[in-house]
Amino acid sequence: MAKEYWTITEIMETIHVDEGLIEELEREEIICSTCPEGHNLRHYSATEIDKVRLARILMEDMEVNMPGVEVILRMRQNMIEMRKQFDAILKDLMAQFNRF
Repeated sequence: MAKEYWTITEIMETIHVDEGLIEELEREEIICSTCPEGHNLRHYSATEIDKVRLARILMEDMEVNMPGVEVILRMRQNMIEMRKQFDAILKDLMAQFNRF
């Protein structure tokens, strides 16, 4: 079973990023941490971890700066949301088609 939330230390060890990048991404509001009930440490969801991983790739491998990372990740999120809407429309059309 996959973990629901990860700490900064777990992200740093798993994705091989430094704490500064995570903090900068949070400061720029590219990622958001949560504080699950009963915990004092910030935790990050799988979605936020994916953003950190993509930001690292963009910055290290493709030499994209932080504003570029922000634009790319926001565009990616918009595309994911549009895909979900498109899938819902297709599902509805198939349901209507199957009634005939």
